[in-house]
Amino acid sequence: MTKKQARRSRKRRRKLFLALIMILLLVATLGTATYAWFTANRTVTVEAINVNVSTSQGLQISVDAANWKSIVTNSDILAASWDGINNQIPNGSGNTMVPVSTAGLTDSATGYMNMFRGTVETNASTGDNILSAVATVEDGSGTAKNQGDFVVFDLFFQSTEAQTVYLTSNSSVVYAGTDDKGIQNAARVAFIDEGNVAYASTPASAQALHGGTLRMIWEPNYDVHTASGVANASSVYGITTSLTGGSKLAYVGVKAPIAAANAIALDSTNSTYFQSVTTTGSLAAGIPTNSYISAFQVAAGITKIRIYMWIEGQDVDCEDHASGSSLTYNLQFSIDSSAT
Repeated sequence: MTKKQARRSRKRRRKLFLALIMILLLVATLGTATYAWFTANRTVTVEAINVNVSTSQGLQISVDAANWKSIVTNSDILAASWDGINNQIPNGSGNTMVPVSTAGLTDSATGYMNMFRGTVETNASTGDNILSAVATVEDGSGTAKNQGDFVVFDLFFQSTEAQTVYLTSNSSVVYAGTDDKGIQNAARVAFIDEGNVAYASTPASAQALHGGTLRMIWEPNYDVHTASGVANASSVYGITTSLTGGSKLAYVGVKAPIAAANAIALDSTNSTYFQSVTTTGSLAAGIPTNSYISAFQVAAGITKIRIYMWIEGQDVDCEDHASGSSLTYNLQFSIDSSAT
């Protein structure tokens, strides 16, 4: 081999070595990257939903304001039928929950809470990740009751007097199965007060209520995060938190559609599109031992409460590594403020 050939060989080896280094750096970057919401190829979040609602201390609930009981399950919610009903539990072949966001605002005409489905896109000019969002509404008519981006259903509470309804310590949102990916840490439950009718009123009059007043957004697992969630909080939102025991993190929910052309960054707080959200933390969040969470008030008669369950896209734990889990939502209501 001539000296010239040897120099060419060394140059080729040097280029190959540099190319190998670049590939290794790229692999390492991809391996540790984490994104708010979910990127386009990781859209599945919750594969199965179980909803269990029960009451204690004699409180009666109903899915139609006609048949009263103390326990409600998925099948009760989906089997309920009355004029104007709009329940949905996305739980079937090809039907899964996906990240949505809300600022807790409601539509005065329908009494429904405004929900938005977000997508992480790439800014064609800068290459940065941006958020776009479209309104997503419930459509629980016919077979659509097994579809949708989130869980929503109406419950009716019957009471002989005005009183507070509490969430007991048996209430929770937990992952189902053996593969805990932490998506339950981004779960939310909201209670919308649609109004009240007198005790002897017809079921139809209670069913027709649509007052749409937000009473509470519950964030059951606010103080638990995965390692990926902690990294996401830091890299996307500039927030420092811990795996457990941290404070409730402030966030803004989506309140209006966001076009990709607006190039809104993932950590934006632009008041045109976002609004600060106040949530109630887990049962351990400064609440005295044996005390329950105050969820909403009911007046004497029949009160209609619309319940939303969703994965909050603006939560730091709503990131790619959490995709693909199954969840169980457990709600237990009581008219007593503490365990006996």
